[in-house]
Amino acid sequence: MDTSALRGLTTADGPFASVHFDFSHDTEDAAKQLELRLKEIEAALSDQGADPATTEAVLRAVRGSEPPAGKAGRSIIAAHGKVLLDRRLDAPPPSQVVRFSPLPYLLPLATHSEEIPRYVLVVVDRVGAEITEYGDGEPHTRTIDGENHPVHKVRGGGTAHHNLQNAAEETARRNVVAVADHVAKAVQRCGARLVVLAGEKQARTALHESLPEPVRRIAHEVDAGSRAAGSSRDELDRRVHELLTGRHLAELDDVAERFRAESGRGAGLAVSGLEAVTNALAEANVETLLVGSPGDTSVFGGPDPAQVAVGKAGLQALGVTAPEPRRADEAIPFAAVATGAEVVVLDERVDLWEGFGALLRHA
Repeated sequence: MDTSALRGLTTADGPFASVHFDFSHDTEDAAKQLELRLKEIEAALSDQGADPATTEAVLRAVRGSEPPAGKAGRSIIAAHGKVLLDRRLDAPPPSQVVRFSPLPYLLPLATHSEEIPRYVLVVVDRVGAEITEYGDGEPHTRTIDGENHPVHKVRGGGTAHHNLQNAAEETARRNVVAVADHVAKAVQRCGARLVVLAGEKQARTALHESLPEPVRRIAHEVDAGSRAAGSSRDELDRRVHELLTGRHLAELDDVAERFRAESGRGAGLAVSGLEAVTNALAEANVETLLVGSPGDTSVFGGPDPAQVAVGKAGLQALGVTAPEPRRADEAIPFAAVATGAEVVVLDERVDLWEGFGALLRHA
């Protein structure tokens, strides 16, 4: 999970209400079931000592929003009567989680967030393309129209027809080259890690071959999509979703494999266990935090979110006069956010000692 969008939480004052729940709307009694869940959330926050204003802010945010279509989850972080983060999840959490604690609980976001990686979608034909950038904000679409005469081959023989065919090919080639330049710039602008090429088969194949090598390596063709007026987007949306899901799983596999490889080296860029991970976080040396099953383990924290250690002595050496006990599954991911590290929740891919591991920025 890219934690840059969560950085604002590190400057907020706690305690925090962290609520992760089933927000599905896929049955006839979905509205009634949601109200029952909200009553459970309200009761749990009250039992844990949450202030009424914060509890009300959470309930108001849910009741005032449009329901999703089908299965979904939702994560809300609130404090002092204000909602600080409100995010849809691509699947309901396995169980409802409601916490009121000194630090926000962020791991369900890393596990189930519908956060979409930055990518560029290109629907191309022989005349031009529609290029949509999916970055941190709203999607932005640019329409690139090249030369449209001539772009289609003609039937027949003779020198005139041959010349027209060559002209059509050259016009289409120039259009593809122009689109390739715009795609490369779009990738650079939004920091895309994936490019999806859709539309006419011949045009998208030519575009794939015309992309600069770094962009070509992250480009994938899908047999769907059209620039024609009135064309349905359903099949294209389905194929893009499949591609994004596959890429997410492949990225988890890559992280796990990299961690295993670095762990096997004498001076590799990987550590595991609470002490090694908290030491690396204190040095802002964690590139990616890996989380397995930490359970109810505790660590100590200071006033700065990045200050986290297994024992009090480690923080006292940094000038923290009164280290406070914190849940490790809250304090360690929060320290990762504060230091700009990514957070990845791994399943059985890697057995992490004490529930935590880290890929380091440097040895």
